[in-house]
Amino acid sequence: MRFLKKFIFILIIPTLAFTTAHKFYVSVSNIAYSEKDQSLQITTRVFIDDLEKALEERYGVKTKLATKNEVANASEYIEKYLNAKFNISVNGEPKQYVFIGRKYDTDMVICYLEVPKVNLKTTTTIGVQNELLMDVFEEQQNIVHFKINGKKKSFILIKESNKGMLNL
Repeated sequence: MRFLKKFIFILIIPTLAFTTAHKFYVSVSNIAYSEKDQSLQITTRVFIDDLEKALEERYGVKTKLATKNEVANASEYIEKYLNAKFNISVNGEPKQYVFIGRKYDTDMVICYLEVPKVNLKTTTTIGVQNELLMDVFEEQQNIVHFKINGKKKSFILIKESNKGMLNL
């Protein structure tokens, strides 16, 4: 009987530990300059389940991302949410970005964005406002890494401080 209890404890408890939702809420965005394309290229990584929750709360749609039952217009919802929550400025002027697409990597969705026609020679500042998932999770943190013109700078953005700026 003692062996059976030990056996159940060893097999069941670790399994339960991995079936609970993750306890931290974070996204990571990388912003780099492409000399060849003269554009800012951005990748943003977000947990799939967190993004699904945000899309459901904001738009009332169950997207079922990364499954065979994913809604056909999932990219449209993701792009719409990004446009509402993720903003870029160059020299203090807001810039539109192009949503290039997305892919899945295990439990993350990676979104690809591009701000075209950025002249780095006349650029003095690049700013980002990242409110992704902050409307859903109080403890959400959005990490932003800049790597532009040999300068590297990182920010951890929270609800109370959701903007970062790179001075060139």
